[in-house]
Amino acid sequence: MSRHSTAVAAASAADTSVELERRLEAARQGGGSARIERQHEAGKLTARERIDLLLDPGSLVEIDALVTHRCTDFRMEEKRIPGDGVVCGYGTVEGRLVYVFAQDFTVFGGSLSATNARKICKIMDLAVANGAPVIGLNDSGGARIQEGVASLGGYADIFLRNTLASGVVPQISAIMGPCAGGAVYSPAITDFIFMVESTSYMFITGPDVIKTVTHEEVTKEELGGAHTHHAKSGVTHFTAPNDAACLMAIRDLLSYLPSNNLEDPPPAKSDDDPSREDESLDHLVPADPDKPYDIKTLIHAVVDDGKFLEVQSAYARNIVVGFARLADHSVGIVANQPAYLAGVLDIDASIKGARFVRFCDAFNIPLITFEDVPGFLPGTQQEFGGIIKHGAKLLYAFAEATVPKITVITRKAYGGAYCVMASKHLRTDANFAFPTAEIAVMGPEGAVNILYRRELAEAEDADSLAESRAARVAEYREKFSNPYVAAERGFIDAIIQPRQTRSHLVRALRQLASKRASLPPKKHGNIPL
Repeated sequence: MSRHSTAVAAASAADTSVELERRLEAARQGGGSARIERQHEAGKLTARERIDLLLDPGSLVEIDALVTHRCTDFRMEEKRIPGDGVVCGYGTVEGRLVYVFAQDFTVFGGSLSATNARKICKIMDLAVANGAPVIGLNDSGGARIQEGVASLGGYADIFLRNTLASGVVPQISAIMGPCAGGAVYSPAITDFIFMVESTSYMFITGPDVIKTVTHEEVTKEELGGAHTHHAKSGVTHFTAPNDAACLMAIRDLLSYLPSNNLEDPPPAKSDDDPSREDESLDHLVPADPDKPYDIKTLIHAVVDDGKFLEVQSAYARNIVVGFARLADHSVGIVANQPAYLAGVLDIDASIKGARFVRFCDAFNIPLITFEDVPGFLPGTQQEFGGIIKHGAKLLYAFAEATVPKITVITRKAYGGAYCVMASKHLRTDANFAFPTAEIAVMGPEGAVNILYRRELAEAEDADSLAESRAARVAEYREKFSNPYVAAERGFIDAIIQPRQTRSHLVRALRQLASKRASLPPKKHGNIPL
């Protein structure tokens, strides 16, 4: 090659490199500096800033950075921005592979086009094929109106992949801005939803439509803000005060989860003695059966380093669910909460518990159940709301689960609720009880009212009635409201000292480490939805 030809080739290569860099820089700039500034003024990070915080530094490998939309209506051909409003790729979190997409509100308000829907679908397909979690950072004005049904079809393509990926790889959604209309259904199918306080919201129809149709007046925050969905609807699992805290919380959650349904959760490293005892637990359960106590005190006392990641902490507070570790291994915890509504099971608690149990079972996370439940909440509101079918969801979930299951009855285990809360009859592997456990069809007071109705009715006066009732209650409590009858029948494997709870749980988990169980061959069961 001549000197001239070499120079021409070098110049051409330089021009090509410059052009590539120009296009990539246009993608990195998104909607431009003015829109980025507005994003910051609203208290929000940009899509790329969010990904940078979520992933290990420098680990992002971007995919489809130069993709643009193909719409030519409404002069859209004059408005083409590389990336088209969503940043997609893969990287690592604590060295583990994850896939991520982040909607870019600076580009067409993060609206979904047919093109960027294909980008998201590509990421989801790769996540399933390679067995890694997929994380969606949502900040979008919804379907791109200029594209009509093409953008709606893009949503449906995403919904399908959410459904097919369910139970295969963990799916996590972060709502970091608006998420309305059909856009909410993709996060709703995913396993966990995070919301950022004050800057995010979710709803099917907005305040203006509601005012027009039902004449109700409500703000976006009241209708679909983080607090609403955390405390009232139960739609969201976690909230965070800002974008950065939200992304750090996602990283923390991932540390408890396996990458896919064929792997176990990653082990941690703790110096907490597996045989550690806590004498304070011997006095945790009050002598008075009607006096409340906080079940989270027990949870923090027995898990590694006292660390418990509670899920849906503000919703259905009569049941507590979340992740912890025992002897360095992830476990899912389900516990009745005597400090709220006496730990009774109601519609919301049943749904919350069932969803969590099924997630843990899908992803090989052993289940620890702490039981103190007086029964199901009575009343017309619960019955008309379908407590029968909703309570059956929790029963179904525990019965269906094949992961290692361990139950500790701390106090009350009454009636059908005893059966539902991972009893031995639902294939639970290890069932323990504190000496304070009361396992019976119902509480002593209610039982005496039924069993000795005639005798009590024949009491001569109030004093003799009270004396007779007290004697019968004491008799019933001694005979039935204790763990020994259940232990004699093998429904309880051991009655344990509360201080030794941690060591009993650790030993049980170790002997269940190689557990193998399966369900009868079938396409899928029909959980009472």
